[in-house]
Amino acid sequence: MTVADDTLLVRAAELYYEDNRTQDEIGSLLKVTRWKVGRLLAQAREDGIVRIEIVHPRARRLPAERALCERFGLRDAVVVPAGEQEAQARVASAAADYLQELRPAPLVLGVSWGRTLEEVARSLPEGWSTAVDVVQVNGGVSLTSRGSNAAATAVTIASKGGGSATLLPTPAILERAETRVAIEADRTVGRVLDLAAGASAYLFSAGVADETSVLVESGYLSAGDIARLAKAGAVGDVVGRYIDARGAIVDHALDERTIGLGHDRIRAAHLSIAVIAGAAKHRVARSVVASGLCTVLITDEATALALLEKEAA
Repeated sequence: MTVADDTLLVRAAELYYEDNRTQDEIGSLLKVTRWKVGRLLAQAREDGIVRIEIVHPRARRLPAERALCERFGLRDAVVVPAGEQEAQARVASAAADYLQELRPAPLVLGVSWGRTLEEVARSLPEGWSTAVDVVQVNGGVSLTSRGSNAAATAVTIASKGGGSATLLPTPAILERAETRVAIEADRTVGRVLDLAAGASAYLFSAGVADETSVLVESGYLSAGDIARLAKAGAVGDVVGRYIDARGAIVDHALDERTIGLGHDRIRAAHLSIAVIAGAAKHRVARSVVASGLCTVLITDEATALALLEKEAA
């Protein structure tokens, strides 16, 4: 491209985007046809001379969404622009929008718990669905007053969707594997787990493998436990089960003491929605998408780009 051609591109773009001239007016000023103006404007966008950005809070990054679906075989992806400080709130709001727009709406929605899903529940509008039944997919009775309220998350999602919540009133992790076996054999608990296994969709987030984990906050694990898991290769947890970079369970003894659905059931689901945000979760986000733990990813732009860049490397 000559200097004259480059100048013509810039001038056409300035007149169109900054001076609000029509293409006919620009053609007259630059002594070219209207069709030539159209080609100049398209070329300006292709060459990066003009960059168009939608800045509404509900804006999405469609090219990143398409790239994630193509790279990881996802059914769908939602990517929103967000700074690190606002990533969780913006992504939770996007997840609430996604749930509201789902067609057909899930009849039974299996949900996990944690800070991100609490934010999703708060973001959902009243009447987001009609008669949706929500069921907890993993134990979540907090052992401390600081822990997340798993029951409240499920109840809020259900009540706003005009349905009911079926709760799993058990701890997330028990002291002994035989205790888990006995509790899951209980008729009441077994009924909840059967309902969870048959859910038409799943909604979950992922935790980090450090002392800020909600499982530490809720009293199930100590900072020392997390350090040991991280040393063994853990990048985070999904529904309370710690995984490595390949998506494999890190500590099978711990996993056998964990109450709730296993990852095999979530991987087999037609619709499993992962809501993951923030730089601290880049490693676990990659493990989730690369190992097939979700069919839909809802995340922030920085996380999406980190996934795509690492995949391309």
